Amino acid sequence: MPPKDDAAFVADMERVLDAYRRPYDPARPVVCMDEQPKQLVEHVRTPRPTKRGAVAREDHEYVRHGWCCVWMFNEPLGGWRDVRVTDRKTAVDWAEQVRSLVDDPRYAAAERITLVCDNLNTHAPASLYKAFPPAEAHRLARKIDLVYTPKHGSWLNTSECELSTLTRQCLGGRIAQINKVRSEAAAWTADLNARQTGVDWQFATEQARVKLKSLYPQSIL
Repeated sequence: MPPKDDAAFVADMERVLDAYRRPYDPARPVVCMDEQPKQLVEHVRTPRPTKRGAVAREDHEYVRHGWCCVWMFNEPLGGWRDVRVTDRKTAVDWAEQVRSLVDDPRYAAAERITLVCDNLNTHAPASLYKAFPPAEAHRLARKIDLVYTPKHGSWLNTSECELSTLTRQCLGGRIAQINKVRSEAAAWTADLNARQTGVDWQFATEQARVKLKSLYPQSIL
């Protein structure tokens, strides 16, 4: 038998991969979510304008203005994503983001939303009850089906890839104000949503059993 952690990794991984293999169904959409901190940083000296053939130059000195949290929700098959920026990243903040997702007009007719996320302790139905009255928390909990990526397997979450792209394309430099982070993220989101850019996920259970065969006991291969 494999070590307990390997068995848990396999079980959680295959549940995520099974969710990705479902055909598109607006009544039961699969949505991924992830979040990351963004440090708010201001230049001390204005960077020199770039010139053709020369690299950009900026002084190494900067001033910190705290940080914010960038939340990413994306529907891989729907070509849709929603980026939100908050001051904090607490259990209550996560609950507020989930309510915004459930109450989004896009999902008004959805019977249930499969929400793929990592297994951070705030990503749990208990957070809904910390944030809202019992009736409201129960309404939201009934609308979502949480599917957790395995420990050390957050790379299985397509939202992690989306956040990486967002950071490289428009949030990688020094930004001093949270409103600037919001406006940059909103412009990026609007552009991709208008083009309905989806996620072409190719890694399936069959490939996992080959590439990660050391995690599987021989009896189940």
